[in-house]
Formats: sequence, C-alpha cells, structure tokens
Amino acid sequence: MSKTIVLIHGAWVTPASWASFRQPLEAAGYSVHAPTWPRLDGFTPAEINASPPAGFGALTVGTVVDHLQRFIEALPEQPILIGHSFGGLYTQLLLDRGVGVAGVALNPVLIGGIVPGPTTLTAALPILARPNGWNRPYAFSRDRWFRRFANGAPKALSDQAYDSFVIPAPGRIFYQAASWIGTLIDPRRRTAPLLITGGDADRLVTPYLSRAAFRIQKGSLARTDYASFPGMSHLLIAEPGWEQVAQTALDWIEGLYLPKASFNRSAAYSWAPAESATTSPMPKNSWVTPA
Repeated sequence: MSKTIVLIHGAWVTPASWASFRQPLEAAGYSVHAPTWPRLDGFTPAEINASPPAGFGALTVGTVVDHLQRFIEALPEQPILIGHSFGGLYTQLLLDRGVGVAGVALNPVLIGGIVPGPTTLTAALPILARPNGWNRPYAFSRDRWFRRFANGAPKALSDQAYDSFVIPAPGRIFYQAASWIGTLIDPRRRTAPLLITGGDADRLVTPYLSRAAFRIQKGSLARTDYASFPGMSHLLIAEPGWEQVAQTALDWIEGLYLPKASFNRSAAYSWAPAESATTSPMPKNSWVTPA
C-alpha cells in the first residue's frame, strides 16, 4: 500500500483547513500533500476574499479534477486520497478515472444520481437563486458559516476558522452538483477501496446524501465502507472530535493491509463522541456489515 496521502479540500476553504488533520497521518509515517484548487495557488485567504481570481467563479468540477489528476500523476507513487466535502466528490471522480490506490470521502458532496433532501436544498438555494450565479463566486457570511458549515464547533473556533482559511467558492460547481453535470460515476469502473463518512449534525451534506453515495458505490466489486459520526457537522476535519475522524480514516487505511479476503464486503461503522474532549482511538478492524 502507498505511503503517500493527498488531502483534497472542499469548497469555501483552503488547504489550511487540513492543518490539524494531517498531523496524525504524518506521525504515522505518511508523506502528506494538500494541493489547492486551480487559480488559488500563491494567494492568501485575505487576498482571495478581497478579490477572487479572474474566472474563479466559473471554475468547473472537471477543471478541478483535471488539475488534481495532474498533481497526483507527478508524485513518485499513486497516493491514497482523502477528500472533504467537494473534495470527497473529487476523490470519487478520481477513483472513477483509476487515479489513487484508495479513497476516503469525508461527508462528500453528492455524486450524480442523488437527489438532495430538503436540508441540503435549503442550504443551496441562496447560491443557486442568484442572478448569473453560474459564473460568480459565493462567499459565506461569518454567521452563515457558523450556522451551516461549522455548527458543530464552538463559536470562537468557528470564528477562528473563518478568519484563517474561509474563502469564496466557485458558483458553477454548485449548479453542476445540482444538475449532475460532470458528477456522474460508474461504480463498476472503481477498483480501489473507498470509505464514505457521514455526520448527523451536518447541515450541508446530510447523512442521507452520504448513505446514498454509499449505496451507489456498493455497485463496485472493490471494498466499500461507511463510517458515521454522531454529533459531527460539516467541519468534522477541524472541529472538536476531528481526532477521532482522522483516527478512523487512518485505521481504515491501515486495515487495507489485511488479507484480500477481508475486502469482500461492504461495511458500516458508527462512532459516538465521548463526553470529554479526549477521545479514544477506534478499535482496529471493527467494521461491521450493515443490516
């Protein structure tokens, strides 16, 4: 198995959103890379917020995935992909192309073929209803960021994240996600293992969407697993409890070293947050077949 991991960030954030999450992966001996999306390299969050790069609002899903594929193909070995939000969608699209030896899709934006539920539609409506929104960036206000994206974090931590790595997002990718343009996958093409996660406090990508992606991806002959994180919101990579999310991903990756016979199932795992701020690692190999 590869010892290289590529972290793929989602919409509204920069690679700095992975600052804490990447540390246990690096401590476990992995070489970790966190590329940015096209047109963002070399800009600070403050610069992007003040003046988004020309054409950024019309950036497409395909352009981002092509950019990531070029980055990955320049690495010394095929990596394990870990994507969050839109990065989780991109992870699945890359695996669909045969790029990456394994993938973890953390609360991924819906792949083509999934109809969003009312919670997600309500969150997306202000983006989709804007005049010429197809070509324009969309920025979260501080309050909307807290209510929709970081609702599992204390307000002070939400504000800190907002000031550190929150940026506008390209408007076009949301229209594509809503209309399935450029987001369809064929699970029969995927040969790499995939873990999909959901957080039941997520107000952007609800567990319904994560489970729907899991059901579609089970059409692959490759290993397909699901992990649920009660109490976690869309900011699960950086809010309290992120350590357990990272440990779950790491345990799953390490579990891929097991004999091939253990791959021949789809599984689900549910983790409940501990009362204290310190959480214990998930027991290894504790994936169970869903009912």
